[in-house]
Amino acid sequence: MDFLALSRDYTHSVKLESRVKKFGTDDLLPLWVADMDIASPSCIQDALAKRAAHPIYGYTIYPEEYYGSITNWMQKRFETTIEKEWIVPAYGVVPSINFTIRAFTQQDDGIIVQTPIYPPFISSVRKHKRKLLENKLLYRDGVYSIDFEDFEEKAKKAKLFLFCSPHNPTGRAWSLDELKRLVEICQKYNVLIVSDEIHSDIVYTKRHYPLITLAPDSTILLNAPSKTFNIAGLNTSYALIPNKKLRIRYQQEQLKAGLGDGNLFGIEALISAYSSGAVWLDALKLHLQANISFVNDYLVEHAIPIKATETQATFLMWLDCRAFGLSDEALEEFFIHKAKLGLNSGVSFAEAGSGFMRLNIATSQEVLAEAMSRLHDAYVNIK
Repeated sequence: MDFLALSRDYTHSVKLESRVKKFGTDDLLPLWVADMDIASPSCIQDALAKRAAHPIYGYTIYPEEYYGSITNWMQKRFETTIEKEWIVPAYGVVPSINFTIRAFTQQDDGIIVQTPIYPPFISSVRKHKRKLLENKLLYRDGVYSIDFEDFEEKAKKAKLFLFCSPHNPTGRAWSLDELKRLVEICQKYNVLIVSDEIHSDIVYTKRHYPLITLAPDSTILLNAPSKTFNIAGLNTSYALIPNKKLRIRYQQEQLKAGLGDGNLFGIEALISAYSSGAVWLDALKLHLQANISFVNDYLVEHAIPIKATETQATFLMWLDCRAFGLSDEALEEFFIHKAKLGLNSGVSFAEAGSGFMRLNIATSQEVLAEAMSRLHDAYVNIK
């Protein structure tokens, strides 16, 4: 199965058409925003084409197939049994994070995030005037781990924990022991867990453990097929909430925003992806693993002083560039104007990301080869 990088010109792509806004120039290779340059699987293309052939695109319901495809996917991919009533259709994981903050916390309540972290975790806390409790991940010998002592101190002052599993941007797939310890601490201090598991399908040699299997009464799990099958533009996600009281409160908050109707094409895409996309996904993961190996090997073979953390999950590589000895501003300038590469700056994931850059490798190896060549040439010229 070939995974080619397709041209996204004239498709209103954020990755391409926001380059000037993001980087101040469009003269660079964009490898930042977390979607893929790879076509969605043919099963999704066929399902959307079939539905588009009917020329009425009106209000739609969530059919039984929608719920059944999610329950079957969770069982087959994660050996996790869920009930239909746990499923709350949603518009997107980030909106759902905001709904949980509004539903379960009040102004000045403490919310734990583990930095470096996907930027909307932090912005969602701050814009709702909650207290940000930053549990910085420990970084030793190229591996990230959880500072449990600090986490417990923060849990004493928290109402909610925004968890990212697998973790973006570090690529960690959390172990069962780590998850159990987090759950134990949160339950000890009555902290609600909101677990963003949108990258859970793209885990490599490790195993993903859905957090609702460990703490069903105190966890809201947020997920979507968007990262997995490259359909983020269809704005379709879901929450899994076993606890009925929590589920009702969440649903009420979501309905306050007027988000009760589904995305017609998003529903079709989700059903098709979860019903027929498994073989494609398995092949995609092999392609992504090859890309990760390619980048790591290139950095070593060309003696570029950048080391990627072990990418256990996601299609995002977290690059430790601190050996360059540059400030964060200078490092970003180097990538944009010298290497002509558009990556995410590490400090956009909080101060804990200082000296790092995030690279999206969900493209073809030819594109990555060009990116690495540009990086090498730029590095040689500043040595």
